[in-house]
Amino acid sequence: MNPRIFVVAAVGALVVALGAVAVSGQSLINDVSEGGLLLPPAGEPAEIVPVRIELDGITVEEVTRRAATIEVRFEVTNTNFKSVILQFLKYELYEGADRIYVGEIGERPDAFVAGSNYFTLLTDRPTMLADSITIRNTGNTPELWAALESGNLDWRVLGEAYFNLSSMTSGGENVVEFEFRPAP
Repeated sequence: MNPRIFVVAAVGALVVALGAVAVSGQSLINDVSEGGLLLPPAGEPAEIVPVRIELDGITVEEVTRRAATIEVRFEVTNTNFKSVILQFLKYELYEGADRIYVGEIGERPDAFVAGSNYFTLLTDRPTMLADSITIRNTGNTPELWAALESGNLDWRVLGEAYFNLSSMTSGGENVVEFEFRPAP
């Protein structure tokens, strides 16, 4: 018998097997964590490590009689073995006990995604996210305005970050909650 027949049959079987795996959407390799290359046993989901969020700073850029401009910066680091998509980060900015601003960086996808306003986070590569906000002086909070002018502020930031694996549908939605109280 001709040995080429066996080679062609082996190559054909390999192509069919790879095609079946590709079409079914299944993965034979665990590319989420460093725990191993093979997937965990059936029924056990792959472990998805939360992203790490740090407050990089809050800067009062300008204070006038009518308005104040403040910049809030976050550093987000993906600690997974695979890249993740940060859909959005929402936060609340407090000065003392008073909530002065609610912000969102990024965008939560709705029923029909016309565009993308999300961030791809690569493994162990910090991504800087910033939001510039303007607060109007209504005259109702003279203590806040005096603190903004003097620089004697007691900031606190509460928030949540929503992320998925490398596509909007894989790995489910994951949430990381955070709270920061920077030193005055």
